[in-house]
Amino acid sequence: MIIGYDLQFFAKDGPGGEKTEPATQKKLDDARKEGQVAKSKEVSNAALLLALFALMGWLVAYYGRNFLDVFSNIYNRIPEWCIMYDGSIPYATIYSALRRVIIEFLIIVLPALIIGFLVPFIANLVQVKWKVSAKPMQPKLSKINPLNGIKRLFSLNSLMELIKSLLKIAIIGLMVFFYLRGEQDKLLVIMDMSIMDTLSMLSSLIVNIGLRISVAYIILALADYMYQRWKFSEDMKMTKQEVKDEYKNMEGDPQIKGQQRRRMQEASRRRMMQQLPQADVVITNPTHYAVAIKYDPDKYEAPFVVAKGADYLAARIKEIAKENNIEIYEDKPLARMLYANVEVNQIVPPELYQAVAEVLAFVYHLQGRV
Repeated sequence: MIIGYDLQFFAKDGPGGEKTEPATQKKLDDARKEGQVAKSKEVSNAALLLALFALMGWLVAYYGRNFLDVFSNIYNRIPEWCIMYDGSIPYATIYSALRRVIIEFLIIVLPALIIGFLVPFIANLVQVKWKVSAKPMQPKLSKINPLNGIKRLFSLNSLMELIKSLLKIAIIGLMVFFYLRGEQDKLLVIMDMSIMDTLSMLSSLIVNIGLRISVAYIILALADYMYQRWKFSEDMKMTKQEVKDEYKNMEGDPQIKGQQRRRMQEASRRRMMQQLPQADVVITNPTHYAVAIKYDPDKYEAPFVVAKGADYLAARIKEIAKENNIEIYEDKPLARMLYANVEVNQIVPPELYQAVAEVLAFVYHLQGRV
């Protein structure tokens, strides 16, 4: 008993062999429609972190002064409300005060909120350009499949995410440790400082640490971005068979196109043979080429080619010419030039007018037409 098998199934990556071919533009476009792009979320996070700490360093005095003003205004009103309402402050007054505090807080933090929206948006736009796709948000059963979840848990991507997380923790921890160790003299006298001085010093420490962490984070994010681009390029690679199949889908199967081309040629040849009996003369090589010529002043201003062929088709043209009493004229150079330079239903080029005219004059003389 003989069992058939396909050697492609023993190749790497299954049928079609190893994925060695760069992704075609069509596959990249399809992947983009599905929301699959080379993008690092670390770039957005790093840019946002740097922007927020830079904003904090620039506006720290503004934030501190305005936050204190908000609290001071509320606390200064409490004794007034107690006296006004005999110690029992109405709910409406409390609600109005809280609403005012919330509005003032939102106004104060509005620059940070705007930065928090714009920076990640611009960072993503720089990475993948503008292309809206709702497909990543569509529910998929594969996302809740426990087997797929286990595969993702132990995948190369999960390992890289773990390494990145450990690097971030190590970098942040070391930078905070070494920076605070250099500022320990200031921290030792913090208990002897006023509230405003303490807040000023702490805010300065936080901003300086944050900026240093942000710069280190950006370096890590750029490295992750390069890795994501490489990984995306590897994931998008195709097998030679996939490239062939895609070409067939886009351009059509070459065998089918060949069959269609042959059918069109056969139809064109049949039409050519049908109008061959109208020719005035057939100019031959004599065995390899045959070109049928007709002169019809009502149709064209010069003689034109009715039919032409080589080898077997040339022999067939001569047979039909004999059947229809069409003169066959042997002129090897003229036959080759007409066959090579003039298509069916095209007029003879001016440089061949004289030679063709002489042939037609000879034929018309034999037929007694001149």
